[in-house]
Amino acid sequence: MALPTALAEIAEDFNALPEPQRLELLLEFSDNLPELPERYQDADLEQVIECQSPVFLTVEVADDADHTVGVFITAPPEAPTTRGFAGVLVEGLHGLPAEEVLATPDDYPSTIGLARAVSPLRLRGMTAMLGRIKNRVRKELADT
Repeated sequence: MALPTALAEIAEDFNALPEPQRLELLLEFSDNLPELPERYQDADLEQVIECQSPVFLTVEVADDADHTVGVFITAPPEAPTTRGFAGVLVEGLHGLPAEEVLATPDDYPSTIGLARAVSPLRLRGMTAMLGRIKNRVRKELADT
């Protein structure tokens, strides 16, 4: 299965820019990370311990034919790189069928052209976020 359209477009946008401007685009994703819905404000979300900053996430899998996935991530404003990675994943995965989310390559974070601009540890954090999202989707599907 091909990369989900939104994630492919995001990767194209990053890779079309010179390296310094890629960080600016990442900051735009950081600024655009949606707030958690009220129902999750006091919820016990899963922490992504691989991230240097406190990142928490959860997913919803709808009871529809496609098992549409909702992705919800919170990261502190003082961690704009981490928030940017979270924003990329939310924008790229939220609203997709579970099958497309699960088919997303685990190495997607390495495809957006930031390997030289951010530390490998930060890229591992984004990879961990993606892995947690996919694991949560699998769990939700197994529980239905």
